[in-house]
Amino acid sequence: MTGTATDTFLVFGTTAVLVVTDQAKLAAARSIAGAELAAVDQACSRFRPDSELSRLNGSGGALTPISDLFAALIAEALRAARLTDGDVDPTCGQALVSAGYDRDFAELSAAEATAARPAGPVPGWRSVFLDPDRPAVGLASGAQLDLGSTAKAWAADRCARLIADRAGCGVLVSLGGDIAVAGLPPGGGWQVRVTDDHAAGADAPGQTITLRSGGLATSSTTVRTWRAEGKTMHHIIDPRTGEPARSCWRTVSIAAATCADANIASTASIIRSEAAPAWLAAAALPARLVRPDGSVVATPGWPADPTDAPARP
Repeated sequence: MTGTATDTFLVFGTTAVLVVTDQAKLAAARSIAGAELAAVDQACSRFRPDSELSRLNGSGGALTPISDLFAALIAEALRAARLTDGDVDPTCGQALVSAGYDRDFAELSAAEATAARPAGPVPGWRSVFLDPDRPAVGLASGAQLDLGSTAKAWAADRCARLIADRAGCGVLVSLGGDIAVAGLPPGGGWQVRVTDDHAAGADAPGQTITLRSGGLATSSTTVRTWRAEGKTMHHIIDPRTGEPARSCWRTVSIAAATCADANIASTASIIRSEAAPAWLAAAALPARLVRPDGSVVATPGWPADPTDAPARP
């Protein structure tokens, strides 16, 4: 049996979409994805008291034995910090709690949250000591980890790669809009709608692009938001202030060799604000950056869209 097949399900408090190029492979692909995503959740959920991350954050800084999977997830978060000079920092756990993000997002968005005083600058990624050989990790300076900036995209890459290898088909994995593809794509490539909100319909403002390999990620200050102390908060923390980033972009979408690389760059771009386009162009990363008024800046390599509103100077 041939032809694409799709499964949609909830994971990590968001929507997952799994598409394969062979209908007969969908059940196997779903089984692979389910097992991998459950393992990632067990490793690094901030909202599960039995997760490895919760145990680490409660360790008081002691060197803590961890699984190989959790070590790989922490290593990815530290790679993101190095690549962005600390703009994407995994030690923002306490800052998110202080901003009111202290429970699963589905629960958080249902009511006004309670925000504490601003956390101040985060401890910084150099306060994380990872021994990959044992493996074990220790946290200094009162650091509390949150791997939300990297774990979802890393998981999308891993699932896509494993499904393509084991099921032998082309696959697209989208976890909350973080997209990874692997294997042979459909004839016309994967058609992906780039919008502020991955859950929006096909008629939402945005652009449809073709993806044939690698990954695509979108970071936004307008979708995963909540109210706290009368203010609208979002989940992208500026490590220098410990508060939700103040950015000239409401949404940044980036294509890269992997979903993880795209996610790292899109998150850093929100934090870097006006400096982001030049940084992305120097890194040869195609990107679409949207201002609050809907005007768009595209870096070299991003496909032109005549419907985009031009950006102001």
